[in-house]
Amino acid sequence: MKRETLFEYAKKQFHAEPNYLWENLPKYAVLRHHDDGDKWFAIVMNVPGTKLGLKDDKEVDVLDVKARPEYIGSLRKKESILPAYHMNKEHWISIILSGTLTNEEIFELLTESYHLTSR
Repeated sequence: MKRETLFEYAKKQFHAEPNYLWENLPKYAVLRHHDDGDKWFAIVMNVPGTKLGLKDDKEVDVLDVKARPEYIGSLRKKESILPAYHMNKEHWISIILSGTLTNEEIFELLTESYHLTSR
């Protein structure tokens, strides 16, 4: 999945636009609840593969989303889902956007994260 596809879905479903918060990390984009501008439900990052435990140092786009702790173990068994990069690994996962998950599977996980982070 391309970032643009993900961002289009987030805008359509949740009225969320990507926010680029860090000058030194210009491709890191946070997705926030539109009714509560501080509450994140996802972050998209470009990360060297070796920092994710991959063999290749080539940068990959990952999506961090919140997941139910009781599902994280089984989710991590999927090839494209890893322990969360720079987030609480008990509650968040990283999804390799160019991996084996379908767009629908990624959208479902993004939607779940949106609901889990709602007040």
